Amino acid sequence: MKTIDEVEEQTTGEGAPSHEQKTLSRRMFVEAAALAGAGLVTATAMAQSRQESQAGRQGDSPSDPGPENAALLRENPSANTPPFTDHGNPAPIWYSFDLTAKRMQGGGWTHQVTERELPKSKEIAGVNMRLTAGSFRELHWHLADEWAIMLTGKARISIMQPDGKMFIDDIGAGDLWYFPAGFPHSIQGLEGDGCEFLLVFDQGDFSEDDTFLLSEFLAHTPPEVVQKNMGWSRQEWDQLPPTELYIFPSQLPGPLEDDRRFLGKYLETNNKYTFKASSMAPTKKTAGGEVRIVDSSNFPVAQNIASAIVTIKPGGMREMHWHPNVSEWQYWIKGKGRMTVVLTEGKARTMDFNANDVGYVPAMAGHYVENTGTEDIVFLEMFKTAHYQDVSLNQWIARMPDKMAQAHLKLPVSTIRRAPQDKEVLLPE
Repeated sequence: MKTIDEVEEQTTGEGAPSHEQKTLSRRMFVEAAALAGAGLVTATAMAQSRQESQAGRQGDSPSDPGPENAALLRENPSANTPPFTDHGNPAPIWYSFDLTAKRMQGGGWTHQVTERELPKSKEIAGVNMRLTAGSFRELHWHLADEWAIMLTGKARISIMQPDGKMFIDDIGAGDLWYFPAGFPHSIQGLEGDGCEFLLVFDQGDFSEDDTFLLSEFLAHTPPEVVQKNMGWSRQEWDQLPPTELYIFPSQLPGPLEDDRRFLGKYLETNNKYTFKASSMAPTKKTAGGEVRIVDSSNFPVAQNIASAIVTIKPGGMREMHWHPNVSEWQYWIKGKGRMTVVLTEGKARTMDFNANDVGYVPAMAGHYVENTGTEDIVFLEMFKTAHYQDVSLNQWIARMPDKMAQAHLKLPVSTIRRAPQDKEVLLPE
């Protein structure tokens, strides 16, 4: 690069620039040099940062001679010694239901992971609940839409529409239900060992303790009003539950068809509030696993919550991707894996996940999920949206013309085109 004095020597004599033009030329030269220098400094600084990060994982540097929770660290080695590609301090992307307090009652229990545990998760909250055989989650309704998957056992669910028609059905492990906000509903464990299920709500600050209950509506309405409304005497009002029931034991119900016959013309048959995902064919199946996508396109009542039920084989991975329309809330049902989430400003965090853990990915953040265990991973991807969407990194690169891809990736075209040339969703080992 020529010096500015050499540039000015070439512009003397006839037709030479004015003083103002020289001043401008000098300023532009200095700025260009500064930018070039900044680029070199930035590249050097990045290289130094990467070297330092790698050095911090060698020798005695990562050792911890002080106290450690060894059991917890064994479950999450990526938090204890993160890969050198992690950077900055993004918000938490991991929590576990096993760290939350259970509300224990006769007939079952419940606990939850909400915005209080994952502060960035303002769109989705989750509740894990158990009902013994015959036990009820009391008739109730709430402010948020409810999506659910049966994890074990069987249950009978009911929901009443504002038009007075009621939908009632029995569901088993792997099946789903959906209750719109404000629609009163119930859940009852069936024969055998009852059931356990995951509830997902389209409201990050949702609390399972903050629902509208049949018992409380009656207990906190003056008895004379109840008498005027129902015709029940004060003595009969005194026999009603004086406080919430919430979860409580009861007798097993009779056959489903008996309840449906009782409803007669008030049985809802058009809107389906359950979805038999356990018998659904995979939306996508590869050597790396399979995924079942359930949203409003195949489960029409699910207008505010979409889902993907993902199975990944050992060594396989959910390809690098992001979701352009909404954040992702995960629930891990089975297996062991790890996920890296990459945000803006180069912030990146890697965490390990096990059964009963919750993961969170901010909207549009790049991520993958890798099976690091010896058995299949099964986990849920949950979204506050009517329609599932994702963008594949491999597919995007494949659609770039050669020169565009090479300019950005700094790799030979032959190397670039070795990557998968379409969306795979799930990649094998």
